Amino acid sequence: MRRWRKGRNAAIEIVYDDGVTRRIVWRVADAGNEARIVEALRVSVASLRVVPTLYDELKKRAIAIERV
Repeated sequence: MRRWRKGRNAAIEIVYDDGVTRRIVWRVADAGNEARIVEALRVSVASLRVVPTLYDELKKRAIAIERV
């Protein structure tokens, strides 16, 4: 499961959960454009290597994240 949500303080969080062992949550430092975040998620979900692709797509779009 991969999704984004509004966390505390209305910050956008990206959640990755493989359903078995891994659950990773990142907080988006600048949530100015949700459309860019959604597009990065869409591309990464279509990939076989979701997490590395997500990092690449966020970097391409200059979206800063921090692990929670």
